[in-house]
Amino acid sequence: MISTNERLSAMNDAMTEVASFDGEPAKVLHLKNASGMTASFMDIGATWLSCSLPLSYEQREVLLRSPNMAEHMRQGAYFGSVVGRYANRIDKGQFEIGGTSYQVTCNNGENALHGGVEGFDKRRWSIDSHTESTLVMSLLSEDGDQGFPGTAKVQVEYQLTDDNALMITYQASCDKTTPMNLTNHAYFNLAGESSTAKSTDHKLQMFADAYLPTREDLIPLGELKPVEGTSFDFTVLKQVGRDFLSEQDQITAGGYDHAFVFDAKLTDGCAVVAILESPGQDVLMEVLTTKPAVQFYSGNFLDGTPGLSRTYDKLDGLALETQFFPDGPNRPEWGSSNGVLEVGENYQHQTTYRFKF
Repeated sequence: MISTNERLSAMNDAMTEVASFDGEPAKVLHLKNASGMTASFMDIGATWLSCSLPLSYEQREVLLRSPNMAEHMRQGAYFGSVVGRYANRIDKGQFEIGGTSYQVTCNNGENALHGGVEGFDKRRWSIDSHTESTLVMSLLSEDGDQGFPGTAKVQVEYQLTDDNALMITYQASCDKTTPMNLTNHAYFNLAGESSTAKSTDHKLQMFADAYLPTREDLIPLGELKPVEGTSFDFTVLKQVGRDFLSEQDQITAGGYDHAFVFDAKLTDGCAVVAILESPGQDVLMEVLTTKPAVQFYSGNFLDGTPGLSRTYDKLDGLALETQFFPDGPNRPEWGSSNGVLEVGENYQHQTTYRFKF
């Protein structure tokens, strides 16, 4: 079996052999805990590259990723990146704040997705500090970046705990009122990155009583629809594939690609809001967050994307992206869930992915 050092060295080589977007090689950094779990990152996109779990019979990689930097720059799946300034979609890339209209670069048909054409996923983040258990990176997003107002200072901290949890803390401030919605776009396959298991083979529970139905271009219609009696009901642990593509709201998206709204009492960062279980029931992942919703994406458009062990097919992994509501800046009726950061306000949110095996 390949040693941890050999595995991490191979990852370093693959992600640094070709220069990144800015013409310089990426920097790859690793965290380790006492039990032998490792988490790896790079400064391009503040990307979570790898999550390797020390099971009794194997070291299991549970994140999807590109095989090298050349393919990472080509992929459109946002593997493990911190996306922003506004995660998810903004209708036609347009919104209004204080009577002023703004236009963000559009990169998803007529809409803006995950911050526009050159979002935070394509930027080189500064490495502020790095220890064996903690990594802090930051980014300065200038006024007018992709069309967003104000100069924003953004920081993300990754902490790997000895109870096998990766804690992600986001901080941001801006000198103008601006949309701000940061998340990590990791894709999980708890059976292993190289396994044949699909997202639909996993079991999922989400403590969400409502979801946001969408138009065909995946912009929310505005309604918070109760999950009860629908294929979107994950309030009890169930196999993702059980009700897959059984309703028009899913067929529109090619599967699940929707925001699920949590009970506000649970979004304190300490309560479990979602549980994902591997098909073999040997790995469990709990999600804890301060965000009001999670975008559950079942990997509907992964087909043809070069991955670490093979070219991925659709449904080879799934994402649980904690965030504010999609198209929030155009929905003031959603109140604090609309993802608009007021000038002088400090954005501070946390999401934890805790593994049990």
